[in-house]
Amino acid sequence: MTNALEIVSLNKTYDNGHVALKDVSLNVKKGDFFALLGPNGAGKSTTLGIVSSLVNKTSGTVKIFDYDLDRELEKAKTCLGVVPQEVNFNQFEKVEHILVTQAGYYGIPASEAKQTAEVYLKALGLWEKRNEPARMLSGGMKRRVMIARALIHKPKLLILDEPTAGVDIELRRSMWKFLQEINDAGTTIILTTHYLEEAEELCRNIAIIDKGEILENSPKHELLSKLTKQTYVFETTPPLSKAPELDGYDTALTYDGAIELTVEQGRDLGTFFDAVKDEDWKVLGIRNKSNRLEELFLSLVSSSQDLNSKEQTK
Repeated sequence: MTNALEIVSLNKTYDNGHVALKDVSLNVKKGDFFALLGPNGAGKSTTLGIVSSLVNKTSGTVKIFDYDLDRELEKAKTCLGVVPQEVNFNQFEKVEHILVTQAGYYGIPASEAKQTAEVYLKALGLWEKRNEPARMLSGGMKRRVMIARALIHKPKLLILDEPTAGVDIELRRSMWKFLQEINDAGTTIILTTHYLEEAEELCRNIAIIDKGEILENSPKHELLSKLTKQTYVFETTPPLSKAPELDGYDTALTYDGAIELTVEQGRDLGTFFDAVKDEDWKVLGIRNKSNRLEELFLSLVSSSQDLNSKEQTK
């Protein structure tokens, strides 16, 4: 099967000597929903900047649907739609015109572009705003305009660089639904996000990068199976003002006075209830902490940083 994206031994060193990428290799299969995760400064945006031809690489190869960026850049770019972190369209231009103008760069006639724009603007809840200047839109609406603009030439690969940053929960969920629909229809999607629950909800394969190096690259279910610990949230009455000290348990307190209890994967919670039966508070409810990926992400990045610190002290 043709890969939507193939990166081999990609390196980037900036003029000031900063090494942003170190021998990065990634394959994203056609039709995948892929997450590239990492802390700030990890190399995510540099990688995607090279893929979208906005950043020059130092060495390595990049292919988009078998088109080599060095030799077939124009063909590769026709396969690609990019939604950057920052709003970068003309704020005084009308919404529909932003999309039609973008389509013109790909040689799409205005009549055809208007039909496609209608489809995406309706799907993203923007049709009623089509004749308004973009500056009149909310931040969440502007992000949706950028998604519609990136899709106007019907790319086979869509790159989303933190598309829901600063977007409220309700709008984020509606954007998730839309992205799942276009992925189901065949569009390959690469996502970067700091909302790790977003990656866990949407993506099938995940790579984690830190300090320019790939730490993990595997299917989501395999990645989550590496969790050695599980976190539970206990709601109590009355809510607690500080985390209880319980022998053999790692406890923390949430902002609303619930207990977060971290235990080894598969450990019986019976001994926890035995430990609290004589306390002056009671457990009202229990649930798994939903973002398992966040726990694994923090563990991997922490391990990577510890390793780098040890190497630097040698």
